[in-house]
Amino acid sequence: MSGIELVEEAPYRWRIERVGRMRVPGIVYAVSELLPGAAEDRSLVQVANVATLPGIVEASYAMPDVHWGYGFPIGGVAATDVHAGGVVSPGGVGFDISCGVRLLVSGLDRGAVTPRLDQLMDSLDRRIPRGLGPGGLWELHEAELLAMLGEGARYAVAHGRGVDADLEHCEDHGALAPPDPRAVSARALARGAHQVGSLGAGNHFLEVQVVDEIFDTAVAKVFGLAPGGVCVMIHSGSRGLGHQICQDHVASMLRAMARYGIDVPDRQLACAPVDSAEGRAYLNVMAAAANYGRANRQLLTEAARDAFAQACGTRDLSLLYDVSHNLAKLEQHEIDGRTRELCVHRKGATRALPPLHPDLPDAFRRVGQPVLVPGSMGTASYVCVGQADGGAFHSTCHGAGRTMSRHAALRQVRGEQLRTQLEAAGVHVRARSMRGLAEEAPFSYKDVDLVVDTCERAGLARRVARLVPIGVVKG
Repeated sequence: MSGIELVEEAPYRWRIERVGRMRVPGIVYAVSELLPGAAEDRSLVQVANVATLPGIVEASYAMPDVHWGYGFPIGGVAATDVHAGGVVSPGGVGFDISCGVRLLVSGLDRGAVTPRLDQLMDSLDRRIPRGLGPGGLWELHEAELLAMLGEGARYAVAHGRGVDADLEHCEDHGALAPPDPRAVSARALARGAHQVGSLGAGNHFLEVQVVDEIFDTAVAKVFGLAPGGVCVMIHSGSRGLGHQICQDHVASMLRAMARYGIDVPDRQLACAPVDSAEGRAYLNVMAAAANYGRANRQLLTEAARDAFAQACGTRDLSLLYDVSHNLAKLEQHEIDGRTRELCVHRKGATRALPPLHPDLPDAFRRVGQPVLVPGSMGTASYVCVGQADGGAFHSTCHGAGRTMSRHAALRQVRGEQLRTQLEAAGVHVRARSMRGLAEEAPFSYKDVDLVVDTCERAGLARRVARLVPIGVVKG
């Protein structure tokens, strides 16, 4: 496997032993069917490369949805010790900083929505900006944009774009605290100014979903999920602003590494000590981009509520949770019997906090954090919950994980053909681009049912409910 020796050390857990410059082993949570193919996917080599980062502790982890990415694999988790030379790497977050998912729970069931579904999807189609380039729901002047980068979803709610309860059900209560959002580059600000409240393209979407199966009745009740209930899942991130920030700081760290005596096996792993000028600068603007992502999803939430009001006569869409799956966070974890401050990179991986964790909102303190796992287009998505004994620094998968490039998908299906197939399966499609639709064909992803089942059996997160789509809005 491209020089990587992978050994199954336990059910649902594989190990890459330390070789060469690796400081820790690699750990891959998977069953054999989910392991990347050596010829077309070098993500396991990336798992080993991440294990060479200065200050890394415990292991370089990969989730069952792992696939090749920029520097870090998508589905990768790694933590570095801040006070032992630990580094932060923009490649460990990715270009779409704070890309994440939120789930809205309606008071409606499938029977109430089905007769109005076409009208609802047409309303969503008109209200949800998407695709590449500019176009959003909120044009902001620079001072307003900087304020939003400092306050995230809180800024949106304070300006009438949501309700206070939304913030209680959002990771970090809707905002991180960047020391100085004015440090975001002029180019990043320019790219972000006209995209607030937009899905973007690629695998981003807004789906109308129905609760298809309940696995944990007690937790589902806390989450407000019932069989047949209608939900809305939103998957988007920080758009061009986050992309530019990643570009800016990869370049900065490439210039700085020699000064800190850092040598990495892949330039895409460019990094700097967390406690350095470059490390602090990146974490500052990364937090600003995270706030952009939360505010972005908050505006899309309000657009969905407006569409439901027009088509179904109610704005009753309550936020279950909003969680990022591209982020680096400073967290306290016990390593070798003592508590350490770690910089935990999660790239295409979701935080899955256990019951009683102090960072949880009061509503979930007893049961654990809602974990939102979108499937590929036209397939199921899942709501899971964090477990007390979860591994990988309380992390789990973020989706199904690609197995096929977008170009390969285009060679196998036309967008119009795929739309016909989805409509025949009962999924109403509103797509801005037929090419973009074909690129996200379900067959180009892993089986999300198997991915989530593997996470549960590996002890990372437990299934609560399975949701199936009845309508999808795509870029």
